[in-house]
Amino acid sequence: MQTFLIIGGVMLVVILLILFAVMARYINLWVQSIASGAGISLLHLIGMKLRSVNPDTIVRARVMAVQARLNVTREDLEAHYLAGGNVPRVMRALISATRADLPLDFRRAAAIDLAGGDNLRVDEAIQTSVNPKIIDVPDVSKGKQTIDAVATDGIQVKVKVRVTVRTNLDRLVGGATQETIIARVGQGIVSTIGASETYKQVLEHPDRISKRVLDEGLDAGTAFEILSIDIAEMEVGENVGARLQADQAEADLRRARAQAEIRRAQAVATEQKMRALVQENRAKVVLAEAEVPKSLARAFRSGRFQNPAGSNGTSFPGSRA
Repeated sequence: MQTFLIIGGVMLVVILLILFAVMARYINLWVQSIASGAGISLLHLIGMKLRSVNPDTIVRARVMAVQARLNVTREDLEAHYLAGGNVPRVMRALISATRADLPLDFRRAAAIDLAGGDNLRVDEAIQTSVNPKIIDVPDVSKGKQTIDAVATDGIQVKVKVRVTVRTNLDRLVGGATQETIIARVGQGIVSTIGASETYKQVLEHPDRISKRVLDEGLDAGTAFEILSIDIAEMEVGENVGARLQADQAEADLRRARAQAEIRRAQAVATEQKMRALVQENRAKVVLAEAEVPKSLARAFRSGRFQNPAGSNGTSFPGSRA
C-alpha cells in the first residue's frame, strides 16, 4: 500500500511539474490577455499550440483588435493564420483603415492579404489609399528614360510624366497592378502625340496630353484610381520623318542600282550570245567554202564542168559533147 502511495505521489508531482511548465510557458500571454480583455484562456493557448498556431501572434493581434475596438474574433485570427496569411499585417491594415474611415472589414482585408502575398500588401494598399503615391512613366528601373512618340510632321517628342494614384479598395482583389497603369499611360501619350499635326502643338499645349489620357479612363479594371497626370519633362528629339525619307531614298537608290545592274548583265549576256552567233555563222561560211573545192573536183572528174559563158557550146578537154 505504501508503495502505491509513493508511486501516486511521484506521478502527481510529475503532473504538477508538467502543468507548471505549461503555465510558465503561457502565463505571460494569459495574463496579457486577461489584462487587455482579449478573452483568451489557458486552454485556448494550449489548443493553439496543438493546432500549430503561434499563440504569441494570435494574442497580440487579438489585443490590438480589442484596443482598436475592432470586431475580430480569435477564431478569425486563427483561421487566417492557418490559411497562410500574415495576421499582424492584416491587423495593421484594419487599424489604419479604421483611423482613416475607410470601408474595410476583416474578411476583405484577409482576402487581399491571401491573394496578394508580398506583391500586394494590404497594409501598403491602405497607406496608398490615405496618402496617394506617384508613379513615374516610364519606369526608369526598366532602363527607359522617356516615352518617345512622333507627331504627324515627323518630329520626335520625348516625354516623361508622373502619375498620382491611390488604391481603390473595391477593385484591389483581381485588379490590374501598377505595371498596367504604366503601360496604359505610355500608350495614351504615344497616341496623343501621334495625333498632333506638328510637334509645336505638343510643346505649346502639354496639358492636352494629361487631359486626353485622363479622359480615356485608363484606370478601369485596375487596383488604382488615377488622380492626376503631370508632365515632368518634355524635349524635342530627332527628325524621324526626314530620316525615314532619307532611308527610303537610299533604299530606292539601291533598288535602282540593282535594276541597272540586272539590265547591264542582261545586255552583256545578249552581247555574248550575239558574238557566239557570229562565230557560229562564220564557222558555217568556212564549212561552205570548204565544200567548193570538193565540188569543183567532182565536176572535173565527172566531166560536167562547162564554160560558164556557154556562148559557143565548147567544153573543156575531156568533157563530154
